[in-house]
Amino acid sequence: MSAVMENQPHEVLMEVRDLTKYFPITGGLFSRVVGHVKAVDGVSFDLRRGETLGLVGESGCGKTTTGRAVLRLIEPTSGTIKFEGQDITHYNKQQMRALRRQMQIIFQDPFGSLNPRMSVEQIIEEPLVIHHMGNRKEREARVRELLDVVGLASYHMRRYPHEFSGGQRQRIGIARALALNPKLIVADEPVSALDVSIQSQILNLLEDLQAEFGLTYLFIAHGLNVIRHISDRVGVMYLGAMAEIASSEDIYRKPLHPYTEALFSAIPIPNPDIKRERIILQGDVPSPVNPPSGCRFHTRCPIAQEKCRVERPVLKESEPDHWVACHFR
Repeated sequence: MSAVMENQPHEVLMEVRDLTKYFPITGGLFSRVVGHVKAVDGVSFDLRRGETLGLVGESGCGKTTTGRAVLRLIEPTSGTIKFEGQDITHYNKQQMRALRRQMQIIFQDPFGSLNPRMSVEQIIEEPLVIHHMGNRKEREARVRELLDVVGLASYHMRRYPHEFSGGQRQRIGIARALALNPKLIVADEPVSALDVSIQSQILNLLEDLQAEFGLTYLFIAHGLNVIRHISDRVGVMYLGAMAEIASSEDIYRKPLHPYTEALFSAIPIPNPDIKRERIILQGDVPSPVNPPSGCRFHTRCPIAQEKCRVERPVLKESEPDHWVACHFR
């Protein structure tokens, strides 16, 4: 898919092309490789400066693996990743360490991602120490500033993660991600472990921070309403592949891919007088160890034809800035 999404009018911060990540399966007496889990298989997208691109799909579709691979937290099997025009796919550890100041991540579990033996001050200060930024007094002032930015008080800096609620812990994680003034933040399901009332607070905080600091988000979630609320554009993944990418407004108003149609038909409507036709997909999601040939979705697709079984569709622009991987849409 080398020609996809070229010549876009928007300034692109990150370009991802044909990204793949296969995890080996070992077995037998000598632990030989007997197969691969094809977690991400040929994913391409552009991430535009200052936007929020939401990645959505069923559990196991490769969203989190994609997010971690573009940050090189796990090494891609193949493909290219460009950040501000520079190919970072094969950067060595020293080069990636310097680049980490520009790219950060917010993890899904706000407790598991924080070291319980470190105080809040140590947790937020750690990136500054690693990158040799400021003296002790300057770092302490920066920690106080960051706590204020995320809605916590300076006296919280002496406390430990177990003394906070889930929402407060996620605010600490956000403060840590902001410490180095990054340009890109990958938010890996940052609200899925939180109560619904707290989710809205964290989403509003992320939006406020984006407006204040000009951040770019790759926002990974499986909650369709969460993605709709925060995303400028939405990418829908299925079994390690990108099915559709469009603006949030367009994709929720008029989804083109049959999988996206089925996925969005499950969104509840708060008005009981309005009925939505629910599309029930047949069969189970195939295994990423042995995905179907051709279109990944053809085994469950209501409009699949013989071409779908043998030829994999490319992500093409079906409507202005609306990309879909389907032979018939």
